[in-house]
Amino acid sequence: MLVLGLLIIAIGAFCQSSSYVPINKIKAWSWESYWLIQGVFAWLVFPLVGAILSVSGTGGSFGDLLGLMGANPKATWLTILFGALWGVGGLTFGLSMRYLGVALGQSIALGTCSALGAILGPVFTGHAGDLTSAVIIGVVVTLVGIAIIGVAGAMKAAAQPEAEKKKAVKDFNFGKGIAVALLAGFMSACFNIGLNFGQDLFLPGTRPIFQTLPATMLVTFGGFLTNAGYCLFQNARNKTWGDYRQKSLWVHNLLFCCLAGLLWYSQFFGLSLGKGFLAGYPVLITFSWCILMALNVVFSNVWGILLKEWKGASRKTVLVLLIGLAVLIFSTFLPQLI
Repeated sequence: MLVLGLLIIAIGAFCQSSSYVPINKIKAWSWESYWLIQGVFAWLVFPLVGAILSVSGTGGSFGDLLGLMGANPKATWLTILFGALWGVGGLTFGLSMRYLGVALGQSIALGTCSALGAILGPVFTGHAGDLTSAVIIGVVVTLVGIAIIGVAGAMKAAAQPEAEKKKAVKDFNFGKGIAVALLAGFMSACFNIGLNFGQDLFLPGTRPIFQTLPATMLVTFGGFLTNAGYCLFQNARNKTWGDYRQKSLWVHNLLFCCLAGLLWYSQFFGLSLGKGFLAGYPVLITFSWCILMALNVVFSNVWGILLKEWKGASRKTVLVLLIGLAVLIFSTFLPQLI
């Protein structure tokens, strides 16, 4: 069960790290337009499907799902609130990819998100006792691995001429990208805090593998409100409403937005399923958020290599990158070994 649970989380992480690839296939839309449309799928449609799946397993319906939220208003609204705060992280997360690329942008943002989410989730919900020494050590090792990858990124940025940086990442800006990625990671940690507040929002009899899906829906709903507001503001500011009137592009762009949204949501669907198989390992349950984020970083850098974002980097830089990836992979098993 342990290996199966970790494997399911890893598959979800791979899907999330792949979600920015379909976005690169979107044609002629501004950032705010495609970010909003993919968000409809990632933060509304698929999370709702997941939440309905969780209640249908108990013989419940959509009405029962709404009743569950109404019966726990405090938990419901706190989950949505932290989802809205996470939404700020989601916005800046997308910008970190824009300025740093898939590999380095996700590494810095997800590293910060990983550590803060794993620690602050139990603290905010009064379960600080779940933060055993094994969990803390695992978080620290995860941060070390991500820091090593950050060093590799800095080495690459320092060695490459500006023209090469722009070739790999069109809007590359290391200083601005690092600042945005750190903010993204800090705010994105609110996702796990929201999940912790909504951890009891499931119907009696729900299978463990589906129990976090209603809370996931509420967190992503809060995030959608933040992102939608910002994107619509940018549409008005940049006069990009015309993006939505390009009828010849809708089928193509909608397809890739849907695919990106499905891949992105898969990480949390996989996290829910994976945690269900880790029920006998309480340390890994607490550390599961960190595991997901660490694997996201690993796979995002694999995609960075495939997309040639590390092309031209020296052997020394690549070696540092590989060491960082190895440390991250090791960190996913470490708490269970302690």
